[in-house]
Amino acid sequence: MAEYDYDVIVIGSGPAGEGAAMKCNKSGKKVATVEIGTYIGGSCTHTGTIPSKAMRQPIQTMVELRANAMLREELLHVNLQIPHLLKNAESVIKSQVQMRAQFYRRNGVHLYHGKASLIGEHEVAIENLENGSKKSFTAENIIIATGSRPYHPPDVDFSHPRILDSDTVLQVPETPYSMTIYGAGVIGCEYASIFRGLGCKINLINNRDKLLSFLDDEIIDALSYHLREQGTVIRHDEEMSKIEATNDGVILHLQSGKKLKTDYLLWANGRTGNSDSLALENLGIPVNSRGNIEVNENFQTKYPHIFAAGDVIGPPGLASASYDQGRFIGTLICEGRADQKIIHNIPTGIYTSPEISSLGFTEKELTEQKVPYEVGHAFFKSLARAQITGNTTGMLKILFHRENFSILGIHCFGYQASEIIHIGQAIMNQEGSANTIKYFVEATFNYPTMAEAYRVAALNGLNRIF
Repeated sequence: MAEYDYDVIVIGSGPAGEGAAMKCNKSGKKVATVEIGTYIGGSCTHTGTIPSKAMRQPIQTMVELRANAMLREELLHVNLQIPHLLKNAESVIKSQVQMRAQFYRRNGVHLYHGKASLIGEHEVAIENLENGSKKSFTAENIIIATGSRPYHPPDVDFSHPRILDSDTVLQVPETPYSMTIYGAGVIGCEYASIFRGLGCKINLINNRDKLLSFLDDEIIDALSYHLREQGTVIRHDEEMSKIEATNDGVILHLQSGKKLKTDYLLWANGRTGNSDSLALENLGIPVNSRGNIEVNENFQTKYPHIFAAGDVIGPPGLASASYDQGRFIGTLICEGRADQKIIHNIPTGIYTSPEISSLGFTEKELTEQKVPYEVGHAFFKSLARAQITGNTTGMLKILFHRENFSILGIHCFGYQASEIIHIGQAIMNQEGSANTIKYFVEATFNYPTMAEAYRVAALNGLNRIF
């Protein structure tokens, strides 16, 4: 048997890399992690999930406070500004980096900083980006978890200070008066909510006929309505013709003939896997046109000991899913097998205003599959806790089987949606008769709470049958 420097080398320290490294280390494997950045955490910590949510939170808090009649006048002239939000985000990022660095130190994972490339089936070279020096290590298993970056089409000049992507938007020096967001996926919708919350005039350009088409139609309709009610202008089925940047703004020319001039343009139309610097062509590992590495159901490339996980393999592009994929690979390496359940039934969390979370099938999918289902609704406006907090916008929607009452899908829109979803997830993931909507009728919920929505929705749905 060949002697290797490490049992496992993980390339990337984002959620997927961390999940894999910690699982392998806890199972007794000798692990090294290579991180191209100065600090660990990947784009999730530095340019994606953490900073955008840290920016959103003060805005959301301000919106909630202004909804309170006793505070509305007091806060009328209080305005949040981008520099303050970015400073808040920096403090959260710093705390996250310190905490995660401690994980690596405490568990004895060897951490190397530099650009990694594969120079053999079991060998990884690491280039020091400061002095150009190189060293290489061998490993029995290699895990690629290098994440992704904003997609840059060649005909868009991202060097112009008024043309931003989801990374450089974190460096904008001022609160814009107006902004056009090209791309109405999760990132586009989230930033539309953030900047509209700051009073910025927003054009949200969607290439498709509806927002976030993977969601349940009722949730899509609610999101569209509330974005428009907040003042966002949404334009569907539009395609870019060209972008004209000037000193005082950006003009987006659409193929329909429209011209939209705003202070800034935020390009939020897709992402590219960070695979181009890994020299994968040396090993013939397939990569698609968006830089995503092709893997099988066990996240293996054409080489069974070289794995890839997280955003570098493409959708769903969720930090939670990436972490679980890394844990799955770690379990497979250490135990020889892994339960596929860990990588399925992962809830989506979308931090628009209000936020969205969903799990399982949509009504459209169940209809296409000819599954006999029923719907239970709980509208937040009828919940005492929502009335007390002033967060009455939103609903919880449960889809369940008409015959065995098993839960088929959960969709939540509104205050604390990304937290509320996990109550339903715990029941939905139970085996057999334990997965039933009747649980929510028989369980006792604290009153008043947002969790009570499950009992209200369950009764609403069962009343449609009995």
